[in-house]
Amino acid sequence: MLAATLALALLSPGASPVVVLVSANAEWRVVREAFPSAVTASSPFGEFFSHRVAAGPRSIPIVVFHGGWGKISAAASTQYAIDRWRPRLLINLGTCGGFRGEIGRTEVILVDRTVVYDIIEQMGDASQAIADYSTDLDLAWATKGELPTGVRRGLLLSADRDILPADVPRLRAGYRGVAADWESGAIAYVARANRTPALILRGVSDLVGEGGGEAYGNEAVFEEGTRHVMTNLIGQLPFWLSRWESGETKARR
Repeated sequence: MLAATLALALLSPGASPVVVLVSANAEWRVVREAFPSAVTASSPFGEFFSHRVAAGPRSIPIVVFHGGWGKISAAASTQYAIDRWRPRLLINLGTCGGFRGEIGRTEVILVDRTVVYDIIEQMGDASQAIADYSTDLDLAWATKGELPTGVRRGLLLSADRDILPADVPRLRAGYRGVAADWESGAIAYVARANRTPALILRGVSDLVGEGGGEAYGNEAVFEEGTRHVMTNLIGQLPFWLSRWESGETKARR
């Protein structure tokens, strides 16, 4: 109880930490294994814990937060995190499904735009509704210099569904998409509405093509891909935090 109380005290809004938001349960399991001694506390959405990350000469306080899967949980937990901790930066680490032939397994997308593609509008133009919920992310600070190996900048599609193989040609042609997930569109939209800087990094856990998805009916493929992706993204955290701190320092001068 005392340890949990101390953790909660550390995470007061005045601390202005960086919040690392993790969505899916499988992703969170990898995070907990990477931080076995973390003292967790509960929220209406999932567990969270505090940590410090060495980024260059500085030690940066972070809150690692399990927000839940799907657009509803993603939007609600993002707003909760912003209201509770007032983060300097919101980071979302997670997985996505890649379009076979467009991107490789385990490649990471540094997301510069999200598009929510599963909006169905019967009374008007669906493209306008989709445009209203599309979000551009400011990555000027993140792209100053070379990116880590295996990271590419690009658009990420979002929907409350796994990728339908029959949709892949349309998503490629209509949006120039290479991958899709469930939560990024909601997270980016809420962060922008609150004027909170956001960094979304999604690694490809499995591939989907017109002939089907390699993890469909074989969840072990997703679990294995998730473990690889999340371990890699956790290892890259010091790089991104150091780049963020460098950008903030220059902006204050």
